[in-house]
Amino acid sequence: MGVLKDRFGRHLNYIRISVTDRCNYRCLYCMPAEGLEWIPHERIMTYEEILFLARVLKDLGVEKIRFTGGEPLVRKGLFPFLGSLRGFVPGVRTVLTTNGSLIPQYIDEVARSGLSGVNVSLDTLDEGLFRFMTRNGNLQDVIEGIRLLAERTDIPLKINTVLMKGTNDGEVETLLDFARTHGAVLRLIEFMPLDDSVWRKDLFIPASEILQRLPERGFWERMDNSSDHSAGPARYFRNVSTGQRIGVIEAVSHHFCQSCNRLRVSATGVMRPCLFSEEGIDLRPALLSGNAASVEALVLQAVNSKPQSYCHANTGATHMSRIGG
Repeated sequence: MGVLKDRFGRHLNYIRISVTDRCNYRCLYCMPAEGLEWIPHERIMTYEEILFLARVLKDLGVEKIRFTGGEPLVRKGLFPFLGSLRGFVPGVRTVLTTNGSLIPQYIDEVARSGLSGVNVSLDTLDEGLFRFMTRNGNLQDVIEGIRLLAERTDIPLKINTVLMKGTNDGEVETLLDFARTHGAVLRLIEFMPLDDSVWRKDLFIPASEILQRLPERGFWERMDNSSDHSAGPARYFRNVSTGQRIGVIEAVSHHFCQSCNRLRVSATGVMRPCLFSEEGIDLRPALLSGNAASVEALVLQAVNSKPQSYCHANTGATHMSRIGG
C-alpha cells in the first residue's frame, strides 16, 4: 500500500466522491432557487468506474471514502453498490453524507450497508424555516430518518448544521438537545462563499461567534482530536458536565488547510485538489480505459497540484451540489 503525500507533506488518506449532482432539495446555501441543469446521465461515473477508482485509491493508501451528492440516495442502486464495495476494498472506511429525507425508505438497506458513519444535514428544527431553507423539504422526513438511524443501527451519526445569521442561528441549544437525544454529534459549520449566486456576506457567522452561542459556556473544553482519523475538519469541544461533544467547522474564519487530508471527486470523475478550486483533473478517460496505472498517474497529478491553502486556489463559480461539499 502506498502513501499519498502532497508537496507540503500532508498525508492525503480521505477522498470524497460525489455519486450524483441531483438532489430533492434546493437548500439556500447550496444552489439557486430555480435549481440547476442536471448533468446528463452518460456523463456521470458508473458504479463500476467508482469501484475501480476505489481500488486504485486503496492501493495508494486511502483509508476513508465518503459518498456524497447532490443527494446520494436519489441515485438508484446505491446500496447494492455499497455492498459490492465492502468486498472490493476491504479495510477502507466508507461513510455517507445525506439530507436524511429518504432514510425512512431505505433504513433496512442502511442497516446492512456496512457504513462506518452517516452525516445528516439538518439546519433547523422549525418546520416553516425548514421548508424555506430547503425550498421544498419536509422536516418530519428527516427527523424520522435520524430516529431510525439511532434506533435501528449502530452506525455513528453526525448532524451537520450550516449556521446563517438571522436565519437559524438562534437554534443552537435546541439542536444540541436534539442531537443528544438521538446519540448524534452536532457539527456547526460556517457558511462558505463558494458561489456568488447563493453567498451573502450578511448571513455569515464566524466560528468565534458560534462558540459564544453555546449554552453553559463555561462548561465546554477543547478536545485534542489530532489523532482521530474520523474527526474530519471540525474542532471538537466537550461539555464537562454532560459529556456531550460538539464540532465547529471554521472553513472561512480559521481555515484548516495546513492539516487538510482530502481530495474530492465530482460525479463526472473530476478530481479536485481543493474545495475552493475551479480546476481539477479528469479521471474518467483513464477509468473507462480500465488502466490502473493511468488512473494512479492522474491521481498523483492531482495530489501534486493541491495548493498550500485555499487562498492559493484558482477559485470560480462552484455549486456545492456538483462537487459533494
